Amino acid sequence: MSSNIIIADSSELILKGLQNIFQDNSDTTIYLANDLLILRKYISSLTDSILIIDYTAEGFSLENIVGIKYDNPKLKILAITPYTNAQTIVQAVQAGVESHLKKECSVKEIKEAYDATLKGEKFFCCDIVNQMRHEQIDVNKIAFKSLDPNPVKLSERELQIIQFIAEGYTNSQIAAIVYLSNHTINTHRKNIMKKLGVNNTAGIVMYAVKTEMVRPNQFSFKQSSENNG
Repeated sequence: MSSNIIIADSSELILKGLQNIFQDNSDTTIYLANDLLILRKYISSLTDSILIIDYTAEGFSLENIVGIKYDNPKLKILAITPYTNAQTIVQAVQAGVESHLKKECSVKEIKEAYDATLKGEKFFCCDIVNQMRHEQIDVNKIAFKSLDPNPVKLSERELQIIQFIAEGYTNSQIAAIVYLSNHTINTHRKNIMKKLGVNNTAGIVMYAVKTEMVRPNQFSFKQSSENNG
């Protein structure tokens, strides 16, 4: 089966290394993209492609994956990243990543992942499978969500509550500050998690840090202060 391989990473070493792994495939053509602009150019001009990407590399992100998959639903995506927590891997699969490896994986596993992804199958390296089991997450039950790449629409009240949550306030504390009931705050929290596509407080905190609503160390600092107090 012939195909185009698009490798996206900000590191020339990684680009050349992965290129070397696949260059013996006589039925493939390899394209290297070290930034998002070049990546989008290749994706728009090529068909029958598989994308191998480190979405954690400088200039790339999971949001890019959402937009790319939304515009190119038939594109197959294999992610190869450094150590990534289980929740991020779940979000990556929901965003459209079919298979996921760590950069520490062997060449054998990389080739196996490529072959499986090309056939439309999922593939996770042993380290990720073990990591997910430890987190009690079944990789076979994670599904692509066909996420809308448009910005998340949050109300002023929801943004306010996100900031309070990220700063470590409990539901009852937030309720007292904004003069609402615990039930109302809990409803807002559930709606926020649904809009952000997360299922726990950590996901809300990550969003707040990413959008610079709070500093990266602000949540842990407050929690530590409260525990010490």
